[in-house]
Amino acid sequence: MELSMFSSLPNLKYLDLSYNSLSLTSNSTSSVNLTSLFLSSCNLSEFPQFLKGLKSLESLDLSYNRIEGKIPQWMQEVGNDSLTYLNVSHNYLTEVEHFPWKNIAVLDLSSNLIRGNLPIPASTINVFLISNNSFNGEVSSLICNVTSLQILDLSHNNLSGTISQCFENLSNSLEFLNLKKNKFYGTIPPTFAKGCRLTNLNLNGNLLGGPLTPSILNCRGLEVLDLGNNKINDTFPHWLGSLPQLQLLVLKSNQMHGSLHDHSSKFSPCFSKIQIFDLSSNYFSGPLPVRYINNFKAIINLKKNGSARSYMGLKYASINSGFYTYSIGIVTKRTYMELEKIFTMWMIIDLSNNQFVGEIPKVIGKLNLLKGLNLSHNNLNGRIPTSVGNLTSLEWLDLSSNRLSGTIPNKLADLPFLSSLNVSENQLHSQIPQEKQFNTFGNDSYEGNKGLCGFPVSKGCKIIEPAPPNVLEKNGSKSNIAFGWKVVLIGYGCGILLGMSVGYAVFQTGKPEWLVNLVENQHEKRRRRKSKNGNRSNRRSRPDYCE
Repeated sequence: MELSMFSSLPNLKYLDLSYNSLSLTSNSTSSVNLTSLFLSSCNLSEFPQFLKGLKSLESLDLSYNRIEGKIPQWMQEVGNDSLTYLNVSHNYLTEVEHFPWKNIAVLDLSSNLIRGNLPIPASTINVFLISNNSFNGEVSSLICNVTSLQILDLSHNNLSGTISQCFENLSNSLEFLNLKKNKFYGTIPPTFAKGCRLTNLNLNGNLLGGPLTPSILNCRGLEVLDLGNNKINDTFPHWLGSLPQLQLLVLKSNQMHGSLHDHSSKFSPCFSKIQIFDLSSNYFSGPLPVRYINNFKAIINLKKNGSARSYMGLKYASINSGFYTYSIGIVTKRTYMELEKIFTMWMIIDLSNNQFVGEIPKVIGKLNLLKGLNLSHNNLNGRIPTSVGNLTSLEWLDLSSNRLSGTIPNKLADLPFLSSLNVSENQLHSQIPQEKQFNTFGNDSYEGNKGLCGFPVSKGCKIIEPAPPNVLEKNGSKSNIAFGWKVVLIGYGCGILLGMSVGYAVFQTGKPEWLVNLVENQHEKRRRRKSKNGNRSNRRSRPDYCE
């Protein structure tokens, strides 16, 4: 399609051809007075010449194309005084010299190949997105002069240096700060000013040390705090539990240590809105945090949180009513995933690769909205509590590499969404449940438990048949005789036959004589006694009949 075909429409203001199967060409400038042009995913390989005549353009989207090189010089004249929204993300741009647009509010250059130092946008900018590029060097403190900045995403670059304390100057406007996967070092900013409006602070994947200071409690609206994959050497910051809106806490892969048992109730209630709680790969010790688990009210289905949003994120003002989604890297179903969007319904607890001891608390069964639970690679012992069978939303469960004993509760077979199970490298025994979801799990879910038997492991279970019931009873209790009634009858019959045979032989042969004489004498005494009794009876009965 040739863009110049729209030149005959002098009143056209808004044109959107995005996400079709079109290949656009443009060999001439435009004579129309467009204010909004959206050409996302239109197989463009360069900035279209059609743009040159659009002096009043306010919004331009050229994302998801194949545009290479740098932004041409003539683009400075396109909407120079009017352009407020520019999206050229997901292309192959390699260079950006400067941003000439005076009133730009939303600028998205993410997912390109841009190298060099970070350019500073106009002071009017609200949303500045340059993630997934190759920017390097330090971030100039001049960026702190952009006092209207609401969202700043510099993640996945090669930026280095310390995080400037001047970011405190942006406290009244900045709501989203993402510096993930860079090379920043030093400490986390020590102070957060009162009135701080941050809702998302992501410093994951840098070289930052600690400690995190309680001044972050000035950010009362903080929803996401991701400090994972750094070098923070500190104990667990219990005071974070008093942040009233905190939904996602990631402290994974640091050098944090100590117990999670909080001896103080100063900061109650603790983490009442938490949905994702990831402390994996640290040196935490002691028992699992029962108090925190009891307070995870967002994961306990007391009141269903009917969020109108499908994903966690932040609204910002733009012509499209922009919504910038939060992202996270998590281990789900034994696989690490970088999620560009986080479902509001996702509830995950990951305490793996630590030094926790003791038993898995029964209270874990209260978290009936939980999607994923990972307690692997700790020193947990005791049995798997049957209350885990109450986690009816659970999709993955990893209890591997602990010292758990006993049997696998049959109740786990009733979890309707469980698609990944790992209880390997424990001390479990007896038969593996043989129903429903358990028929889909492989041998690797159970290896390292020598006492387990049944499908899918190769070891079969010994079937012990129950003893037959005993019918001989005495005073209502079962007799201790170990044989049944059939055996008794057989023995009794054999005894009678043997006795009769022996008796017949004795009287036929007359031997032995002492036995024959004994039997005859006894028989004679009975006969005489019977005769005497009969005579007495006759004498007493005669008067009765006569009268």
